[in-house]
Amino acid sequence: MPVPGILYVVATPIGNRADITERARETLQRVDLIAAEDTRHSGQFLAQMGVARPLIAVHDHNESQRIDEILATLSRGASVALISDAGTPLISDPGYRLVAAVAAAGITVVAVPGACAAIAALSVAGLPTDRFVFEGFLPPKSAARRARLLELVNEPRTLVFYEAPHRVRDTLEDLSAVFGGERPVALARELTKLHEQIYRGSLSALLDKSAVDTNMSRGEAVLVVGGAAASPEAGEDVQIRADQLLRSLLPLLPLSQVVDLVAEWTGDRRNKIYERALTLKQELSA
Repeated sequence: MPVPGILYVVATPIGNRADITERARETLQRVDLIAAEDTRHSGQFLAQMGVARPLIAVHDHNESQRIDEILATLSRGASVALISDAGTPLISDPGYRLVAAVAAAGITVVAVPGACAAIAALSVAGLPTDRFVFEGFLPPKSAARRARLLELVNEPRTLVFYEAPHRVRDTLEDLSAVFGGERPVALARELTKLHEQIYRGSLSALLDKSAVDTNMSRGEAVLVVGGAAASPEAGEDVQIRADQLLRSLLPLLPLSQVVDLVAEWTGDRRNKIYERALTLKQELSA
């Protein structure tokens, strides 16, 4: 039997093409096959890098169907490189199922590290980096987004999110409503590109700025948000914050879901939160 090939997980530049590493370029030049998220996009990039290797598409919609084909290729002794449209594969990109299947088959998987938008943004955000949580993209709809943010409101570690340009302002609004406008944040857009910008400040300050600075809604964005200062404690401040969250979520989510979320956050009795939610719901509809 032939010795199986190797699956290389290769990071590519997120903007500035000079960020390609020598090891990544050499790997892409010598593998037998390149599995790319978008063959048209990657084909242009590879041509500019002087790489001419066979390409197949591996994306969210066909990854499961491609696994057997790539496993067969590797089993014959050929090597395969997995790349995404930009940055490190599998980080909010396809590839997890493929890597898991290849590893389970006992075939070697090798990382060829390089650019990653989340790490690049974190490195320049000016927020704590000793412990952080990568959340990727939040849900596109405000109600689901706020529900997810409420689950993270007490997370003490720095939070890293990806966001599409047309949702940046809405996401800042939801972050401010759920986390509180005083929470520190950095918004990194167009990282490593000509028009790279880093905005730093509080959530409320960046939300205000987004109303007048149209550049904030241009280009892919990474949001780095400071973690919660402390877990909630019983007292008047927690009640005020709970009321703010109830008012924010009641117009968007079913009553029972809002009550469950806020009760989990406060640690208070569900019946107590339910009664308060009913009162506020009546006020909001008056």
